Amino acid sequence: MFSERLRALRRGQHITLEQLATALNEQQSVGPDDHPNTASQIGNWERGIRTPSFIEVRKLAEYFDVTMDYLTGKAERDEYDLGRLFLSGKQLSFNRELLSGRDRYEIYQLIDGYLHGRENRVAQQDTNQQEELDLHLDDH
Repeated sequence: MFSERLRALRRGQHITLEQLATALNEQQSVGPDDHPNTASQIGNWERGIRTPSFIEVRKLAEYFDVTMDYLTGKAERDEYDLGRLFLSGKQLSFNRELLSGRDRYEIYQLIDGYLHGRENRVAQQDTNQQEELDLHLDDH
């Protein structure tokens, strides 16, 4: 289960084994008794040839923002609170484009407005009033 979840997380973020190894090495400074992560090492984890240490699993969980239980197959992925995620200090991207602080704030405001306006939309639909969305598709 661990190997499949690790591979799915890495591929889902469109990163190579080398990029993941570099990110893990930057995440925690390597001490004199530690060995830096390598692409082949992570590949062996993904193929189930080797098993990472507790410390390595913890680093992977932190990097992918999942629990260690999720990585090891003990639990399904935790749900995420997007509000907390947008307000956190973590770097966020959308379709591989890094979001600036301003982008994050505006997207947060859009989601918040959408959710708070939902009650009005439901009330309008109940009275058979429908909103129309004109995307001006002919203008392109």
